[in-house]
Amino acid sequence: MNIDFNLFMNDVVRQAREDMVEAGYTQLTSAEEVDKALSKKGTTLVMINSVCGCAGGIARPAALHAVHYDKRPDHLVTVFAGQDKEATERARSYFTNYPPSSPSFALLKDGEICTMVERHEIEGYDPAAVVLKLQQAFDQYCEEI
Repeated sequence: MNIDFNLFMNDVVRQAREDMVEAGYTQLTSAEEVDKALSKKGTTLVMINSVCGCAGGIARPAALHAVHYDKRPDHLVTVFAGQDKEATERARSYFTNYPPSSPSFALLKDGEICTMVERHEIEGYDPAAVVLKLQQAFDQYCEEI
């Protein structure tokens, strides 16, 4: 059997992107889009997407379910580590005092980092545990909808 790895990975990336857009997140693919999105007033949740197993099995499901809550960020956006490198690098420049981590979540308010849920808080956990971490951050930083 001859499998074209590039075609396979393209399908994985396409599906990972679609999962986030269908969950209500705006995909950011350039540094300019990141600056525009992260300079908005209010709270913004940034999901740093990736192709690893913990992104698909834990982080993306958590991203979908966490926002069905009394308090939630005003804006939902995503960048794709390893795919949209310029956008990811720019987004990470807002996450001062946090090392690069993917998948991960960053919660910003008025363009300033409030908190992150880093890979080490995702990998090895189930989606419900990550949802709880995100919703605890929403309780602290977001307004009731």
